[in-house]
Amino acid sequence: MLMKSIAAGLAGTALLATVAFAQNPTATTDKAAPAATTTTTTTTTASGEWRASKMSGLKIYNDANENIGSINDLLMDKSGNIKIAVIGVGGFLGMGEHLVAVPYEKLKFVNEAVAYTGTGAKPAATTTTGAATGTEKTTTTTATTASSASKWYPDHVVFNASKDELKNMPEFKYSE
Repeated sequence: MLMKSIAAGLAGTALLATVAFAQNPTATTDKAAPAATTTTTTTTTASGEWRASKMSGLKIYNDANENIGSINDLLMDKSGNIKIAVIGVGGFLGMGEHLVAVPYEKLKFVNEAVAYTGTGAKPAATTTTGAATGTEKTTTTTATTASSASKWYPDHVVFNASKDELKNMPEFKYSE
């Protein structure tokens, strides 16, 4: 009885080994080698394109270089074209912020740093010209710009409106 069990075990093992060998195809030399397929993998470069994730929070200035808000969201149609920019005006750290919707084509994206002229905190190099007699002092400030080729987003946005004009626009609310 023991011999029958051993013989059955060896036969089963041989059967399983045959199935395992059948799954590995053997190379045959009677067929011609298939032609090498040339697949051209094009590396996609998106130079000059902007990442949508970097657009949120982008600061918006008016023509007088006054900070009037920031982009909160971009709304697009079903074909993927951006139609509306939702701008946050006022508030502090997102609280008390007034959201307005403006047509996307009304925004002007700029890859250069904001031109600053004033006496507040200096963002870059400052040169003083003229006589420093009393309160007469002319200050010209030039902002240094980062290489726009390395960034995936513009430096800032220009929209021709004041902060008060944006606050007086109807508030944008997401529909449920």
